[in-house]
Amino acid sequence: MTRVKRGSVARKRRKKILKLAKGFQGSQSTLFRTAKQQVLKALRYAYVGRKNKKRDYRRLWITRINAAVHNYDLTYSQFMCNLKNAQIALNRKMLAQLAIIDKLAFESIIEFM
Repeated sequence: MTRVKRGSVARKRRKKILKLAKGFQGSQSTLFRTAKQQVLKALRYAYVGRKNKKRDYRRLWITRINAAVHNYDLTYSQFMCNLKNAQIALNRKMLAQLAIIDKLAFESIIEFM
């Protein structure tokens, strides 16, 4: 059997991991073994973070809508129920934007219900 030299392939694989580990503290950015562990952990956190971002934005929009409708003696749940009964199909992101940027439009939605 002939000898297989894997120098360039192995170096390429290691450099790819070390490039991802750039900016990590201490040996986690320079030593391959520890860098590999930290990169895998960072990628897991990044995956979870992308899911959490959606939750966080939804919570923010709900909080903003709730604060806006409290000025009109409503709660968030009452407001959303009235929206559904009036068949107004606006998502929470748009409602939150209207509550902050265009208060007159938001008020007209409340009066329409």
